[in-house]
Amino acid sequence: MASQVNPPRGMRDFLPADKARRERVLGVIRDTYRAHGFDEIETPVMEDSSRLHAGLGGDNEKLAFGILKRGLTHDDLQAATEPLDLTDLGLRFDLTVPLARFYATHRADLPPVFRAIQIGAVWRAERPQKGRFRQFMQCDIDIIGDAGPLAEIELITATSAALDALGLDRYTIRINDRRILTGLLSHWNVPADQHERALIAIDKLDKIGAEGVAAELAELGIATDGLAAALATEGWNLLDAAPEWLDLDAYRALLDLRAAVPGSELIFDATLVRGMGYYTGTIFEIAHPDLGYSLGGGGRYDGMIGRFLGSDVPATGFSLGFERLVDLVHLDDSSQPDAVALLHDAAAAPAALGRLKAELVGQGHRVRLERKPKNVKTTLDRLAAEGFTHFAFVTDGATAADLELRALG
Repeated sequence: MASQVNPPRGMRDFLPADKARRERVLGVIRDTYRAHGFDEIETPVMEDSSRLHAGLGGDNEKLAFGILKRGLTHDDLQAATEPLDLTDLGLRFDLTVPLARFYATHRADLPPVFRAIQIGAVWRAERPQKGRFRQFMQCDIDIIGDAGPLAEIELITATSAALDALGLDRYTIRINDRRILTGLLSHWNVPADQHERALIAIDKLDKIGAEGVAAELAELGIATDGLAAALATEGWNLLDAAPEWLDLDAYRALLDLRAAVPGSELIFDATLVRGMGYYTGTIFEIAHPDLGYSLGGGGRYDGMIGRFLGSDVPATGFSLGFERLVDLVHLDDSSQPDAVALLHDAAAAPAALGRLKAELVGQGHRVRLERKPKNVKTTLDRLAAEGFTHFAFVTDGATAADLELRALG
């Protein structure tokens, strides 16, 4: 029986053309963020298991992949009361927890306000489905050390610039503040120990509607008078007749933020939750009319780094949903260097082919040597699909000046 050759469920192989396209999209994002003053860092794909399960990652902690301790014995297995007892490391489920640990480790070597880029794979034990994978790429920017609104302004401006550079249009950024959500829950007399459960219910609004949210809150014993009106609150016209639950300081701060980034389409949404429990202030999420899910999001998480340092450090971050974004954008290929395929026969001298290839590469081309097949058309079709733009037949002793480059496709 043949062995299984597919990748693990929820993980993917990428063919060369797919990989090249992903790298081009990542290059646009990376270059845009660097232009906005952010510096790229790298952290290990693994962190201590205790850190990944310290209450910083919300529901994602339940999806963390654990790594078994080395040298486990039968006695260790018998003594364990839960699976985590057998692990000492785990794969990172996001880039925020590693960043908090990174900053705590290297704070003395970093500027007072640190602007970080992180681009890398993360792993979650999801149930695989369309658009949801167990290994996927995240693109994060974070600002650590700035407690004022400038951090949010920079993050939203840089993220909008990256989306614009990718040619994405018609997107909006929904925005809210955790203080507004807290005020909403307090207005409904929700006990503090039930806030997170109530927010989880509100976060399902787009899936189960206002009636479904009301039913879930009622199960928690929460009165929902005025719920429908609150859940329908959207836009920037609340100051004239502000609802009782609205935190006016937080709302005015969002108005100021909107005025500070006029090039971005910001929409106030009082029901925007963002699922991570570590958010403490402004939260935001990218929406697109063609999609039923977000393209990224983030917010302020001032309390996280203090868990490592013992003193709070302000922090705000914005993450792009790369796997969803990469299938949505279409980059112009015209600026890419010519990719040339040289088709040669078996008699061609290897040393001469090597010199010819080096000469063309030196001129700025991407070059591949291909043995000339009997069926040239099939090979040319494959090369065109792989992104090659030109080809030439190579004769013995040919130089770059002798080649007749022909267009592919």
